Amino acid sequence: MTATTPTRTERTVEVGRRRIFITEAGEGAPVVLLHGGGAGATGASNYSRNIDVLAQKFRVIVPDMPGYGQSSKDIDQSDPFGDLAMVLRGLLDELGIDRAHLVGNSYGGAAALRLAMDRPDKVDKLILMGPGGIGTTRALPTKGLNSLLGYYGGDGPSKEKLSEFIREYLVYDASAVPEELIELRYRASIQPDVVANPPLRRPSGPTALRTLLRMDFTRDRRLADVQAPTLVIWGADDKVNRPAGGPMLAKTMPNCDLYVAARTGHWVQWERADLFNDLAATFLGGTE
Repeated sequence: MTATTPTRTERTVEVGRRRIFITEAGEGAPVVLLHGGGAGATGASNYSRNIDVLAQKFRVIVPDMPGYGQSSKDIDQSDPFGDLAMVLRGLLDELGIDRAHLVGNSYGGAAALRLAMDRPDKVDKLILMGPGGIGTTRALPTKGLNSLLGYYGGDGPSKEKLSEFIREYLVYDASAVPEELIELRYRASIQPDVVANPPLRRPSGPTALRTLLRMDFTRDRRLADVQAPTLVIWGADDKVNRPAGGPMLAKTMPNCDLYVAARTGHWVQWERADLFNDLAATFLGGTE
């Protein structure tokens, strides 16, 4: 018997001064899917291969992060991960959710991890896929991260620059990325309010060093105190955030398991959707 596809709903939630657009599906324990920070990203597009599967067992909540999609575009650039965590906490409060499982890729993984450090009472289990904030000040940026951060610089955004980032750095197999996905993300990336205020950028100015240190969780002693059961999934061929971050997290966090996916880049939930969905459903469902 084939399972029916859960119905999706969309709405905007007021969280403080910001509007957060969310997609929801399914019933059960709440699972929040937090997307990465690539140009043109949205929650529903980044998790297009995961929402319906996970919604068979859970209440799946997929926000557009501040700065992306249909959500408000302003972010506190002096402490971006802290700001994202604050918005996420506020969103859970507005939805009447005391605790939730958090699933975060890259930028979204950093937001989830920061919330687990700031407000551990709000977090049940964590799944982190190539999370940001891991050793960001201890080595030169990767070529993939430079491509990501440089998208709005130089001669400005272009479809060619976005295609290069996604096909060269985001995934292992460039041929798997359809042209329609590139076009969708490019159109989202050139919204006037996004171009005027890019959500992900290199820290600059006199407070740049302070901002960078805030964004490097390996320098935060609270990382070793995160008690939430955590599954880290890292693509062995990640060219954006170094896979060495996986063993570091497994060594530092007391309840952290690590899965390294072969022949996989930074976008593991999209490239290896079947594998990811099985791992996530099993881990969040509590079975071994």
